[in-house]
Amino acid sequence: MHATPHPLDQMALGKIVQVRERLFAAESQGLPVYRLESGDPSFTPPPHVVEALAEAARAGKTHYIPNNGIPQLRAALAEKVRSRNGIPGVKAADIFVTNGAMHALNVLFAALLLPGDEVVVPDPMWAEALDNIRLAGGVPVPIPLSGEDGFAYSPKAIEAALTPSTVAIFLNTPHNPTGAVQPEDRLAGIVEVARKRNLWIISDEAYEDVVYEPARHVSLASLAPEYGERIVSVFSFSKSHAMPGLRTGYVVARAPVLHDRLPKLLRCTINGVNSVTQWGALAAIKGDQSHVGMMREEYQLRRDLLLESLEGIEGVRVFPPQGTFFLWVELEPSVYQRLGVSGADEVSALLAAQGVGSVPGDGFGNVGQDALRLAFSCSTDMVREGGRLIREILSAGTQELTR
Repeated sequence: MHATPHPLDQMALGKIVQVRERLFAAESQGLPVYRLESGDPSFTPPPHVVEALAEAARAGKTHYIPNNGIPQLRAALAEKVRSRNGIPGVKAADIFVTNGAMHALNVLFAALLLPGDEVVVPDPMWAEALDNIRLAGGVPVPIPLSGEDGFAYSPKAIEAALTPSTVAIFLNTPHNPTGAVQPEDRLAGIVEVARKRNLWIISDEAYEDVVYEPARHVSLASLAPEYGERIVSVFSFSKSHAMPGLRTGYVVARAPVLHDRLPKLLRCTINGVNSVTQWGALAAIKGDQSHVGMMREEYQLRRDLLLESLEGIEGVRVFPPQGTFFLWVELEPSVYQRLGVSGADEVSALLAAQGVGSVPGDGFGNVGQDALRLAFSCSTDMVREGGRLIREILSAGTQELTR
């Protein structure tokens, strides 16, 4: 037997999955369920994307494709990154199409890290990003974020956490799970910290199009063209174009070492992203973009409905998100006393037993011990009714629950 445990044995499947199972159990008992635990957009791709998918299938575009992505899509993405994200000089050869943004992070960390290499990360953070660091043999080094200062990812705090083993800084803006959008001056400060040590920066921008005014998304790589080879940007079609199940993302990487390593990992992990979905992605990028704004407006409506439903509940502190479709909610001890529970995990379980999804904050790191993440990516009616029920539950004692 091996003395060293396998890395997968040190990982949990995830609290979102656990909550989902509770919801299925509630549904089997005849209760309506409100899917506020999952970041799955309720929208479907726009008609021109669906037609492109069907046309690609009808035309027999179902065979092996170039390893790094079809040339037409890579060229269109390079143009998109230059014109919309403001990252100069990006060529089609710098684009690597992946099986969603999670796969992008998986191959990136595998390409960059050796066992024991440290990656500075925000805390709280989407758990799968941390797990992919660990799977590559790396060590996440968390920087605690606080609602008191808008969940600022502080360059000063990042610099203080650096050690001789630090290889990279990871950031995610707009941020899952808090909805914070890091401003330009803070991003510029992070670049300066990285530059002093010649560190990699991995910028996860999956929620780039889900931003609410007056916040503005800035692609970090647009701020430092001269440092571009050390900045790797990750994007996704899941949120911008309502294509989560079609599993298409992409990496923008300009360093020669990544041009050499990433194709090897793409070959060995997926042997190319689904050919038909790449043609759909091409239509999403080159076609009418009105669906992006339409979805953003509906998300903002859902955000405001959920904020209103939680307003004024004793012991409940809500942070209005600047982006994403997530709401970060912190709970004071008075909530636990009122509900007869010991912590946020039991609050989440109580909500799930009543058919309402949420994710305990400790599923995103140490900072979230007394927090919940609520998603408003499900239908507007579900957000409205789910929010009403959350208010009823969090405001009442358990003896008052009637469901």
